[in-house]
Amino acid sequence: MATTVHDPPKSGTDQKHPALTTTGNGNRGGVLPGGGNLREVKRYSPPPASTGIWVGIAAIAMTFAAFTSALIVRKGSSNDWQPFTLPIILYLNSALLLASSVTLEVGRRRVAAFMAGVKTHRARPARWLYVTLTLGVFFVAGQYAAWKQLRAQGVFLATNPSSSFFYLLTAVHALHVLGGLAGLLLVIGRLRSCVLRRSTLDIASRYWHFMDVLWFYLLLLLWMTL
Repeated sequence: MATTVHDPPKSGTDQKHPALTTTGNGNRGGVLPGGGNLREVKRYSPPPASTGIWVGIAAIAMTFAAFTSALIVRKGSSNDWQPFTLPIILYLNSALLLASSVTLEVGRRRVAAFMAGVKTHRARPARWLYVTLTLGVFFVAGQYAAWKQLRAQGVFLATNPSSSFFYLLTAVHALHVLGGLAGLLLVIGRLRSCVLRRSTLDIASRYWHFMDVLWFYLLLLLWMTL
């Protein structure tokens, strides 16, 4: 005998998702009004996504802690350590990176307000993100200029253990900054496509701010040891 299975009745929650359809200033799910089209934005990602950034930051911190330990041990156990003067441009690069964290925080707040439906006639939520992206590119270009200055002075990767650590630490940090730039491009692209999650913006901001703090730590370390 054939048995007919009917679909279970849909509850009110299944039929309508207030968190995804509410608009205006009182929206709970971050849906954005824009030219009559709804922009679906989720405020929070699943726990693995939020936890993942902290795991990644911890892994990066442990990596640079290992580099720091190796640098201190290598300097203290040898007689061939030759200090050199850090390129002046590194201090300009530091100012650029610090300014990028400020502009990113301004941009994050502007975008968050835009997600909440707070929009003015002159609102350009992505503008400060573009400024942050530009400053980040200038920082990486400045690091390359610092390497060129050292090479012009005859200080290369294999010249001395001190120069080896300098190139290693600054290059690895620059690679991580490039990863942060890729994250900012992802945020800008999703914002322009109206599918940006609030958690994606927050994760990119945390990573970028960590790169800022990490660089100042490295600069202080290099200044004290080189």
